[in-house]
This record gives sequence, structure tokens and C-alpha cells, in this order.
Amino acid sequence: MGPISLLRSVFSLDVLDYRITAELRSSSPPKNRRLPSISGPSHSGSSAPVTTPQSPQGWKKDDTEPSKWKSPEFFAYYFVFATLVPMMFKKAHDVSKESHPNFSKYKHLLSPGWIPGRMVDNSDQQYASFRNNIPVLFSLLALHFVLRRIFNFVYSRAFPAPPQNSSYRPNHNLTRRKLFDILFALIFLTGLHSLSVIKILVILLLNFSISYFHPSSRLVPLFTWVFNIGVLFANEYFKGYRFREILPFLIAGEGEGVGYWMDHFMGGGILSRWEVSFNITVLRLISYNMDHYWAAVRRDEGAEREAGSVIEKKHADPAHVDERDRIETPARPEDYSLLNYLAYILYTPLYLAGPILTFNDFIHQQKYSTPTLTVRRSLLYAVRLAFAILSMEVVLHYLYVVAISKTASRGSWANDTPAQLAMIGYFNLHIIWLKLLIPWRFFRLWALVDGVDPPENMLRCMSNNFSALAFWRAWHRSFNRWIVRYIYIPIGGAQRPIINMVAVFTFVAFWHDLSFKLLAWGWLVVLFVVPEILARKVFSPKKFVGREVLYRNLCALGGVANILMMMSANLVGFAIGVDGLKDMMKDMFSSFHGFGFLLLALVAIYVAVHIMFELREAEKRKGVVLKC
Repeated sequence: MGPISLLRSVFSLDVLDYRITAELRSSSPPKNRRLPSISGPSHSGSSAPVTTPQSPQGWKKDDTEPSKWKSPEFFAYYFVFATLVPMMFKKAHDVSKESHPNFSKYKHLLSPGWIPGRMVDNSDQQYASFRNNIPVLFSLLALHFVLRRIFNFVYSRAFPAPPQNSSYRPNHNLTRRKLFDILFALIFLTGLHSLSVIKILVILLLNFSISYFHPSSRLVPLFTWVFNIGVLFANEYFKGYRFREILPFLIAGEGEGVGYWMDHFMGGGILSRWEVSFNITVLRLISYNMDHYWAAVRRDEGAEREAGSVIEKKHADPAHVDERDRIETPARPEDYSLLNYLAYILYTPLYLAGPILTFNDFIHQQKYSTPTLTVRRSLLYAVRLAFAILSMEVVLHYLYVVAISKTASRGSWANDTPAQLAMIGYFNLHIIWLKLLIPWRFFRLWALVDGVDPPENMLRCMSNNFSALAFWRAWHRSFNRWIVRYIYIPIGGAQRPIINMVAVFTFVAFWHDLSFKLLAWGWLVVLFVVPEILARKVFSPKKFVGREVLYRNLCALGGVANILMMMSANLVGFAIGVDGLKDMMKDMFSSFHGFGFLLLALVAIYVAVHIMFELREAEKRKGVVLKC
């Protein structure tokens, strides 16, 4: 395999996530199923049909257009790209030079770098906590891998595995894996959070009790959502429930007492603020209770004589089932047990950041090894992760845009040109994308190495999105799928799209952080999605039959507007806030140069949207339709 062929393999869709190309390898037609509603799976009208992302309903390969890559139009676009993209990097690099007048205003946020002659912008605390611990994390991955093999060897000697075709083999696999997962997780969490692991276990047991006694009760969804949203607020308000505050009767005096000692045992752990990373755990708590509830309702209504029988009837080998079946088919009643629950909630590779798996899917993968997991695919995925880390390192060493945005109040972008201000905002967004992509891919790699295949969280580059609706399908994809399954469809789905999106993004904003900045971001996203929904209804493709070129250019103009709105919303939510965006806009458009730059930027984005259109057409010609 030559270097070009290797690079194509590394950056192929198949390596990114087998689900993307799974339909191409299957001879069976795409399925069209309904997800369960909050009142149970058998109630009609409460769910919307969900099709596979590869083969949306009604799509045919004949719908694709001829390739435009070698057309005169696209050669003009290539010239624009070849001219403007290097200029974009140059503008951001110019404000990151030591010779720049504002360099001294943010220099204190820079650290010594490993690239000769360059410092590194490690001022983003969220990514810095990951970057500074990359050697430790990879060592932990290797240790987990080795200990898993040792435990499997010892367990198989003590409890020999049944034959491969035995009906007892899946439960044997589940028991072996969950015992190791729970033991390793408890040790891992103790090192990570010290004695705060006690608080975590108390919350987990309280949530488990909601669906334990009467899982098919209609009160289970209500209590589950009230409890877990309450936990999000309480964790923030009480700052993780310090022992010295919840055990006042044990405090002997200032700086003394059992409560104070418990807070500082082992230095409070590597990550003493356990509540910061607990938000992702809340999603798994809800997933377990809702999957348990839907399974119990289905059994009570006689939809299935035995949970899991659907898979057994449809497939000779339960290991070779698609992801949709793994998610939608309930586990057996005995699988909704405390030990399985703890193994799922505390599964170490996915505990801190995901990606998110539903309980049904997780249990199935514990019982049956996933045939799509191969050593080659995992190694290529690791190489792809290494490319992402290296890209981030280059950006942080040459573009100090995060430090500049953090010191805007000190005048760090004063007197910068409109183009430079725009690039500060643009590359801030790219760094946000990379700082999320890299940890998500690391923890997914860890799960892949361990024999669990969660969905890929980032399907597209941040700069390869022209639709606000499609953007959220590709950004934090496992969270988006969780929202669709547990919130959007149960409350009505596409029947009331705008109202339901307000509810969804309000939850998403509060889930991220209890702050006005994130709430403003959530509502801005909904506000900016409304024009796209209306435009899709007004500018239907059927109205432009015979005028496809005009339709494509109108869509490109709409894509330009979408991109500008998405950039504004994400700068507000994850970078500079509402006031920062106001200041940036004021500085950019306080002169005629700003409006001249805006015109140039609109042309560049317009060209980029046409390239995005053709990239998706190229995917469709291969039979892949991601809907994002």
C-alpha cells in the first residue's frame, strides 16, 4: 500500500464510522421504523419514521447530477480557493507575530512550544486539561487493554466459556465484561474524583430506583426527567456537594473535621470538580430508565412475548445485526439489573466525554462481539486521530487567536483590520471544533480497542456545513441521536418542529452550562433555523424543474446566510459571548474597509457553498447520503 493509498484509507468514510458505508455492503433494503414514544412504542401518531442516514426515504441513485469538478465554473472556484485560503491563514498569523503591536497584551497567556521559534497558545482550559495529559491518557488506554486481557484469561480459567454456538455464551460474555468494567471504573473514579465517587454512586442508585419497582409506570419518564434535570441544577448550585457542608456535625473547627478531610483526601483527586464531567453521565442515566420503561411497556402490552425475540427471529446470528436493531430492540428483562446498569453508566472509555451509547446497544455489544471491529480499522482510526492532534498543534503554535479573544478587554484586537478580526473569530471556531473532536475521537478509539463501537461524533469539518439543520446532525452526532430518541420524537417530532426545537435547544443549552451565554446560543440557533425551514417550503425543488442552475444558485445564497448565522451563534455560545460579538461587529464595520471585506467574504463563502454541494453530490454518486 503506497502513501497515497494509505492516506485515502485513513480519511475514508469507512474508517471514520462503518455505519456510513454499512448500507453499501448490505443487500437488504433500507429499513423504515418508528422509535418509541414517551407513552410507549405502540401508540400511533407519536413517532416519526426514521430511516438510515445512508439511504433516506425516496432517494435514488439516478437523482445525482453529473460531476462538475472539471467544469469551467469549478476551475474559477479553484482559483478563488487557491487565492483566499492562504490569505485567511496569513491574516490570522499576522496578528500572532511578536512584532504585532498588540502582542504584549496577550503574551502572558502563551507557553513555551515544542516547534522551534514558536510559543503555544494553551490558554483554553478545556483543551489544555486534555493536551497536558495526552501521555497519561494513552498510558491509561494501554493499561486498560492489558488488564482486560489478563482478567479475561483468569476468568476463563475459573469459569470456562461455553461453546461459541451455545445460548449461554452471550450471558457469559456479559458477566465477564461487566465485572471487569465495574472494578476498573471504581478504581478509576476514585483516582479521578477521590471520595466524591460516593456522591456519584448515591445519584446512580437514586436514579436506578426510579425504574426498578414498577418500570412500566407512566410516572417513570416524569420522575426520570425531573430527577436528572434537578441533578444538573443541584450539582451547579451546591458546587458538587462538599463534604464539609453536607456533614456539618462532623466538623470540629476551621480546617478540621471529617468532612474537611474527606474533601481533601488524595488531594481531592485528579479532577476534584466531578460535577463538571457528570453532565454526560446524566444522559446515560436517562437512557437506561427510558429504555427500561419502553421495554416494560412493550412487554405489558404483549408487543413481544419475550424481549429480544425480534432479533432472534430476524437474524440467524445475533452478532450480525445493524445498529438500528441493537437500539430499538429491548434487552431481556433480566438485563435491566443493577450490575449491568453500573457497568453501562461507569464504562471507563466513554465515561468522561462519550460518545453516547444507548443502554440497549451497549448491552448487546457486551454480549456479542461486533464484527465491524477490526485491528486494521482501529489502527487507521488512530492514525486519523494523530493527524487531528498534529493539526491542532500547528494551529496553536502559529495562530494565537484564543489568547487574543480572551484578552479583548485589554485591547488585544485594537486597530486590527476587519479581515484580521474576522479571522480571529473564524479560527476560534475551528479551534473549538478541534478541541472537541480530538477528545471525542480519543475516547472512541479507547472504546474501539476495548471491543465497543460507539458512533462517531464529528462527521464533517466545521467549514463543510451550509445548513443549520444538517450541521447539528454532524456536530456531536451521538448527542444529536440521543436528543432525537429521548426528546424530539417523544414530544412530537416534526409535527411541531419550531416549538420542539425551542424545547430541545433550551435543554441542550442548560445541559452544557447554566449560563445566559449558552441560553442565548440555544435560542439564536432556533431563530436562525426558522428561515431555513421556511425557505425549504417556499423554494421547493418541484417549482424549479427545468431551472436547476437557478435553483442551485438560490440555495447557495441561502447557504451563505446560514453560515453567517451559525458562525454568529457559535461565537456567542462558545467563544466571545454576546458582548464580544457586538464589539467585534462594531470594530469590523466601523469603516468602508469593513464593508469591502464583507463583500469579499460573501463571495468566498458563496464559492465554498458550491464546493460543499458538489462534495455531497460526489458522495451520493457512491451511494452515500449523510443528510448533513
